[in-house]
Amino acid sequence: MPNAIPSRTGIALPKCTESESFDEYGLSLNNTKNYRISYGVYTAVYTMALALHKLNMEETRANHPDRRESQEMHVEQWQLNAIIQKMTSGNRMNFKYHDSSNYYEIVKCFFLEEGGARTVKVGSFDTSKPAGNQLYINSSADLWGPYFPKCPQSQCNEPCMPGYRRSKIEGKPSCCYNCVPCVEGEISNTTDAQSCIKCSEYEKSNTEQDGCIPKNINFLSYKDILGATLSSITIICAVTCAVILGIFIKYRETPIVRANNRYLSCLLLISLMLCFLCTLLFIGRPTQICCLLRQVTFGVVFTISVSSVLAKTLTVIIAFNATKPGSKLKKYVGTQLAIVLVIVCSLGEIIISIVWLVSNPPFSETDTLSDPENIILLCNEGSDFFFFCIIGYIGTLALLSFIAAFLAKDFPDRFNEAKNITFSMLGFCSVWGTFVPAYLSSKGSRMVAVEIFAILSSSAGLLGCIFIPKCYIIFIRPELNTKDTIVRKR
Repeated sequence: MPNAIPSRTGIALPKCTESESFDEYGLSLNNTKNYRISYGVYTAVYTMALALHKLNMEETRANHPDRRESQEMHVEQWQLNAIIQKMTSGNRMNFKYHDSSNYYEIVKCFFLEEGGARTVKVGSFDTSKPAGNQLYINSSADLWGPYFPKCPQSQCNEPCMPGYRRSKIEGKPSCCYNCVPCVEGEISNTTDAQSCIKCSEYEKSNTEQDGCIPKNINFLSYKDILGATLSSITIICAVTCAVILGIFIKYRETPIVRANNRYLSCLLLISLMLCFLCTLLFIGRPTQICCLLRQVTFGVVFTISVSSVLAKTLTVIIAFNATKPGSKLKKYVGTQLAIVLVIVCSLGEIIISIVWLVSNPPFSETDTLSDPENIILLCNEGSDFFFFCIIGYIGTLALLSFIAAFLAKDFPDRFNEAKNITFSMLGFCSVWGTFVPAYLSSKGSRMVAVEIFAILSSSAGLLGCIFIPKCYIIFIRPELNTKDTIVRKR
């Protein structure tokens, strides 16, 4: 025939003119009317195509970074046979070669709108090679073309790795999508995940966003630098209180110790020592007992301390005014009034604490929402109202002590403590005035550290302003610790 095309076997094949009819040829010679054979050919070709496509996709995923570039895929024949047997659901399929040619090319034909056709080589197979013969697939070729929506290779066939999820591109086919990283607290552990999986409330996502790991436990521990530092300061201050208490007991008969009610001084030192030690209840893993005791203990011992300061100040005022002729305050001079005042003031704080514990007591709590990285172990105060009632009650006593000390600071007694108490109460009120906003704006271990710092600094202020000057006179200026210098002239 004219326009014949030579084949690899040397036989001239006619070129199609697209106007031929099946009636012109003896189709029976080619068994084209044997539909069983046609269906078998169709099944074999379609099965082969799907198997090749699956192998192509598997190797492409394995070489994900180089996916956008054309590459040649090498497939062993045994791999192809294994996949074909799985795809045929157990129906054994055998491929037999009857052509004398040893080399085959797989081509795809594209019919152009302006006429004519274009073929693209998508693979080749050489049967002349020994038993490890290979099938070569050009992965850059469009194997499926018009059967599926055409999508850009750089966007549509790029699988989303673990840690990412698929995000559809508006106006594009479903195979076109972007890979969006999972948000914090969510993961994806499969390729091309449609959505991310949220970790449990006790877990967080790792840095790769492909797995959940346990959250860190957050509380003020003795092993932390902050916790170890605060506990060390607590022990040092408590030991200092104990040493000063021992000094006052040893020098209890000296004028400087007797001048301002030595019993109240010892009571104040003991309460300050307990104030320092109560901060240890705030450090460490919160337990139910610690949560119940720490705020109540802090409130009661601090009330005793501030009440003792108030009683010492009122004792100075009463003693000074009792020396005036005809004064009726002489009968109140002594330790009895001071002790009664401390008991009454402390009783008010005790009542508030009991009502708090009975109505809405504190309890240990696990906070998994405030911090996505940590599980915060804390003590829930139960009622913020009662907590701030305790703080407010202590603040009221401190303010009264400051006013009384300020009025008595110019009394002529050389050992007058009013001036020292004025400075100590000024520092005390400043610390607790700044405590409230700092406490409310803190979370977790920092919130506990803020309260510990307020307790330590205010207690240290009382200890330093009231007792360090007395120790200075006892050891450095003993000539002032005499009876003759108790009262100075105006």
